[in-house]
Amino acid sequence: MKLSRFSTFAGVALAGALALSACGSDQAVDPEGGGAAAKGADCVDGGGTLSGAGASSQENGMAAWVAAYTGACEGTTVNYDAVGSGAGRSQFTDGSVAFAGSDSSLDEDETKAATERCGSEVVNLPAYISPIAVAFNLDGVDKLNLKPDVIAQIFDQKITKWNDEKIAADNPDADLPDTEIVPVNRSDESGTTENFVSYLSEAAGDSWKHEVSGDWPVKGGEAAQGSSGVVSAIEGGTGTIGYVDASHAKDLGTVAVGAGEEFVEYSPEAAAKIVDASPAREANTENDHAIELDYKTDEAGAYPIVLVSYEVACMEYEEQSDADLVKSFLGYVISEEGQKVSADEAGSAPISDALREKIQGSLDKIKAGA
Repeated sequence: MKLSRFSTFAGVALAGALALSACGSDQAVDPEGGGAAAKGADCVDGGGTLSGAGASSQENGMAAWVAAYTGACEGTTVNYDAVGSGAGRSQFTDGSVAFAGSDSSLDEDETKAATERCGSEVVNLPAYISPIAVAFNLDGVDKLNLKPDVIAQIFDQKITKWNDEKIAADNPDADLPDTEIVPVNRSDESGTTENFVSYLSEAAGDSWKHEVSGDWPVKGGEAAQGSSGVVSAIEGGTGTIGYVDASHAKDLGTVAVGAGEEFVEYSPEAAAKIVDASPAREANTENDHAIELDYKTDEAGAYPIVLVSYEVACMEYEEQSDADLVKSFLGYVISEEGQKVSADEAGSAPISDALREKIQGSLDKIKAGA
C-alpha cells in the first residue's frame, strides 16, 4: 500500500471536508464552521472515496473524524450515512458500504453473513466509547438520581407519574410534579437500544424481564427515528424521558445513575472506567476486539450505562483501493489524535493505548484478496 503524509493542510472548512449523508443525520458539526486538518493521518496516495453507514451515536464523532481526515488527505472523500446500527450492518453485509458503524458487535448470524460478503474474516473494532444519557424534559427539574430498578420501571411503564414515591425517595430536594411520564424510545433497530436494554437486563433485576434486542420491546410510549429523533421528541414534550448517546443530550435534564452506593453522572471519564474494567468477548478471534461490558461493576465512579460503538470491517477486500482507504481512515479514527478530535467534538471517551495497539495490529493485516 502506498501511503503519503499530508500534514500541511490546516484550518480547513468543514463545508469542503465533510461528506456525511443527510439521511438519518443530525449534522451535529456545523458545516459552516471550521476545523483543523489531521496532522497524523496516513493518507492513501491518489485519494479515493470511502463509504460507510450505521450508528447515529457515532455521528458527531464521525463528523469530526471525516472533517479532519479529508482535510489532510487530498482527493479523498469519506461518506457516512447515520442510518442506525441495524441498517448499517445490513448495508455492510450486502456490500453497499466498505465499513459499518455499529453500537453492538455482530451476532453469530450476522458474522456468518458478513463473512460470506467479505470472503474473509469480519472484525469488530471498538472506536467510539460514550455514556448513554438518560435524558428528560421536566419543568423545574434539571438533575435526578435514579436507581437501575426505577429506571427499568419507568421505561416499562410501571412507574407513570413523576412524583412517584420511588423517584421522590432519592430526590428529596426536587420539586416533582404530578405529571405523566412519557417514555421515548427508538423506533428503528438500534445499537443504542440494545446497549440500554442490556444494561437494564443486567442491573435492574426482576424489574426488567424483556429480552435483549436492538428493537425496543415495550409497547406504548413514544417512538422516534435515530438519536436526533429521540432528542426532538424529548424536547418537544412535557414529562418526557428517553435514552440517547450523551453527545446528543445537549441541554436536556439528565439522570445520575445508581451504581453501588453512589449516584454517578455521565462523563467520558466515568464511561472509560467501566470499559477498562470489562473483559474481551469470549468468542473473539485474534483480530476481533469486541468487549463484554460489566454493567454491575463495583468500580468507584464508573458510569454503568455505556455504549461501545464499533467499526465493522473485512480483513480482505476485493479492491485494493477499499483495503487501503479502510486501513487509512480507521487508523486515523483510533489514533490518539483521532480519539481526541472525537472527545473534543462529541464528548466521547478515548480508547486506551493498549486497546489502540491491538486494533492497529488488526488494521495492519487488512489487504486486498489475491
